[in-house]
Amino acid sequence: MQLDLNLLAALDALLEEGSVAGAAARMHVTAPAMSRSLGRIRRTTGDQILVRTGRTMTPTPYAIAVREQVHELLHQVQGVLAPSRELDLASLERTFTLRWHDSLVALSGPALLAAVRKEAPGVRLRFIAESSIDTPELRRGEVDLEANANRPGAPDIRAENVGETRLVIVVRNGHPLTRVKTVTAQRYAAAEHVTVSRRGSLSNALDDALAQLGLTRRVVATAPTEAAALEFARASDLLLSLPEATTRSAAADLGLVALPLPLELPSAPVYLSWHQRYDTDHAHAWLRGLARTALAVGGAAL
Repeated sequence: MQLDLNLLAALDALLEEGSVAGAAARMHVTAPAMSRSLGRIRRTTGDQILVRTGRTMTPTPYAIAVREQVHELLHQVQGVLAPSRELDLASLERTFTLRWHDSLVALSGPALLAAVRKEAPGVRLRFIAESSIDTPELRRGEVDLEANANRPGAPDIRAENVGETRLVIVVRNGHPLTRVKTVTAQRYAAAEHVTVSRRGSLSNALDDALAQLGLTRRVVATAPTEAAALEFARASDLLLSLPEATTRSAAADLGLVALPLPLELPSAPVYLSWHQRYDTDHAHAWLRGLARTALAVGGAAL
């Protein structure tokens, strides 16, 4: 059997884009040429790959099953056939997609962007919001780097601990707790709280720590981002528990005060994660180094 490796690239584009037109644009070929490639792929595999459903095209079960394998094979072929070259940062033009926790974007994103622009002005960074559900974009190559408190369990995902976070209580200036000598666990539990949760969860590790002391708290609201939760705390007597550095960066602008958290909690780690396909990608390795430094500096302040 003689195989045309161009078909592998075309199949990868078709599976990623889900349309002939999108795959053609991605491969910089005409739609008729991509349609002919799809025909050859269908004859080679004996599967329709994409089938029309109304105005869109839907991948077949076979196509869904082989999508990640095709992407990985193409990357391996490109790595074997492409000559190894020194990275020319001055001429590098590439867009990286980063899915970081919003507090890490606020704390470390500006430093990372400044370092990138200084060394490689042609590189662009796309910071995207975290999803409320677990998503496979990192494995599909749609996200280049993740940074959050979760250590991925998949064997093909690399994860590196680059920092830690420590929690403090955030309240408005003039809050009743700012006038007491010591914020005890009992006073903390007796107050009303707002929490940060992408999934809208009303409980977290803080509630587990309180339960061990025989205490419970009342969470009256959740917010999807720290920025939104800070506004709740600024406008009410609600308590908000956040990483210390997040509080420091927002206190001056929002009139907030940080108080010690009266609970013994281990520091939460900050993980930088990427797919193993990028282990030997020079540009990706360069970005990882800059991100590692930016996150470590932010983490050291937490």
